[in-house]
Amino acid sequence: MSDIIRLAVLGAGGRMGRAVISLALDDDRFELTGVHSRAGSEYIGQDAAVLAGRPPIGIPVHDALDAVLRTADVAIDFTRPEFTLEIATHCAAAGCALVSGTTGMNPDQRRQLENVAEKLPVFWAPNMSIGVNLLLAALELVATKAGDDYDAEIVEAHHRHKVDAPSGTALALGEALAAARGEPLDALAEYGRAGTTGPRQKGRIGIHAVRGGEIVGEHDVRLIAAGEEIRLGHTAFNRTAFAAGALRAASWLQGREPGFYGMRDLLES
Repeated sequence: MSDIIRLAVLGAGGRMGRAVISLALDDDRFELTGVHSRAGSEYIGQDAAVLAGRPPIGIPVHDALDAVLRTADVAIDFTRPEFTLEIATHCAAAGCALVSGTTGMNPDQRRQLENVAEKLPVFWAPNMSIGVNLLLAALELVATKAGDDYDAEIVEAHHRHKVDAPSGTALALGEALAAARGEPLDALAEYGRAGTTGPRQKGRIGIHAVRGGEIVGEHDVRLIAAGEEIRLGHTAFNRTAFAAGALRAASWLQGREPGFYGMRDLLES
């Protein structure tokens, strides 16, 4: 097997797709072999590198998914949940591993992705930033020690174009808090507040979403007790952090057995 990983980027016209293309072009672990955008996209036929703000490399954007995947060892996907499931099926047929940073995936869609992972290596994370995943690990430790004497509030902020709320990362932070309290998140979460809500109930987890401008990503967890507050947070200044995490995941996933992997597997290996 060649040391160079042949890479396909899916969702090439999106912000994350462009960021991954740009970073991959400077990463000697990878050879960019194909890029894909949905049928009818305005980006079809454009040079992939030009789309990412780089000099042309002679690789046009295609809408033929199978053709793009046949030339790749690993595909990186930042699209929408319904497209990710379709992509995973095509990856299985092509023998191409899949790294997906798609957010907004509901439990049923995640189960479907896990089922496909019985046939190929799938790496999925709602946030590809290494820093965010270190935040999650730190929160798990803090939440376990703090217990429910601390009121938990999560506030996330993203750009005006983001279509799902709360973010997948906010939900993952909420799940970490809920697990420390021995309950599923659905049993504890309060998504925003309005009207006469009454006193705050002990053990509940507040989750709030802010949307505006071009905010790349901010996540803050506040654990508030009677006499003190613990704050944990992460701010992404640009999309390079997510693209770098996705490429690190693609390198880590190469050559692994079929299975459903995530950031915990990568960071603990």
